Amino acid sequence: MTIEFDVHSQEETEQIAKKLAGLLSPPDVITLEGDLGAGKTTFTKALAKGLGITRTVNSPTFTILKQYEGEDFLFNHLDVYRLADSDEDLGWDELFYGDAISVVEWAHLIEDDLPSERLEIQLQHTGDTSRKLLFVPKGRRYEKICEAMTV
Repeated sequence: MTIEFDVHSQEETEQIAKKLAGLLSPPDVITLEGDLGAGKTTFTKALAKGLGITRTVNSPTFTILKQYEGEDFLFNHLDVYRLADSDEDLGWDELFYGDAISVVEWAHLIEDDLPSERLEIQLQHTGDTSRKLLFVPKGRRYEKICEAMTV
């Protein structure tokens, strides 16, 4: 079951991310795929805000991982673009199966290290300010999250 959202502004993208935030709990893993400028970091910032993260969230492109403390859990924001053609193990199990919600940008680059169950979100340009967001659930938990997103 893939669900699709057509958004026409950054505000609409942020609303979807915040709604998703209300459905997540550790150790949920969200993967984001899309071209440069598709809105992966914008989506992540809104998701973090919806999770109650008060610190400024920005892209961890050069550090690969940034962690933020929420009230009851950590929020992991990974940008693994720089790990292309690398066999680097950054302790994936601790990140993905601990007491954190994780968002991974460019996740296809570490496909073999990702949990088999996760929510994959594909962001596609459809215009200057419009995007198509495809939610592809991997596993029953994420199917239920997608069902709740359509209500």
